Amino acid sequence: MFRLTTFASVLTLSAAAAMAEDIKIGVTPGEHAEIMAEVARIAEPEGLNIDMIEFSDYVVPNQALSDGDLDANSFQHRPYMENQMKDRGYELVEVATTITAPMGVYSDRIEDLADLPQGGSIAIPNDPTNGGRALLLLQDLGLIGLAEDTGLVPSTLDVTENEKDLSFLELDAAQLPRALADADVAIINTNYAIDSGLDPKEDSIAMEKADSPYVNIIAVRKGDEDQPWVETLVNAYHSDEVKAFIEENYGSSILTSW
Repeated sequence: MFRLTTFASVLTLSAAAAMAEDIKIGVTPGEHAEIMAEVARIAEPEGLNIDMIEFSDYVVPNQALSDGDLDANSFQHRPYMENQMKDRGYELVEVATTITAPMGVYSDRIEDLADLPQGGSIAIPNDPTNGGRALLLLQDLGLIGLAEDTGLVPSTLDVTENEKDLSFLELDAAQLPRALADADVAIINTNYAIDSGLDPKEDSIAMEKADSPYVNIIAVRKGDEDQPWVETLVNAYHSDEVKAFIEENYGSSILTSW
């Protein structure tokens, strides 16, 4: 009986080893990296070993995925990927939704948007989707008006109402926390806010609404969406353990999609 049990255990371990798969996933610093580390912990016993690669900007992870340097990435919202595919010809596929990280308004100079001075400066992301997202937030907050039919990607050229004569400083999204020293207000993506030591719940003076269309996603190359490891990855991400991890560590600053 002992030999039979031992032999069966060896077979089980050998089968698990044969089924184990190593993948590389691109993430950005902050909540995406921290959550994926928890996902990796849960996925490992299921035979999926995740090697996380951190990128300091939003441009490179899709290029790396398209070029085959990554197997997946988890850092972007759906409108951003759609815009990247349109502009750069990437053939990527969304395999799961993950979290929504409401964009926040931050300032080292004022504590209330009502105190934003005439002619004040606002730093926003310089990529079309996140820059447009920031402008839509400013419109929702009543600070500007935008031309109709601009969809989710308005630019500063689409600003039609600007009673305070606000000026816009367009910067790489990763640099926006540093812009707090130079601008009256900066509109910062949550991952870069957290990475710079800001607490979205405590430090922001305004936040995007919870019904934002900017849900984040996991993306793979077209043709890989039916790979067995994709299901393992998604199941690990959409687990109760990850949901609890997010709620414990981020509270209402990060919203889960499942």
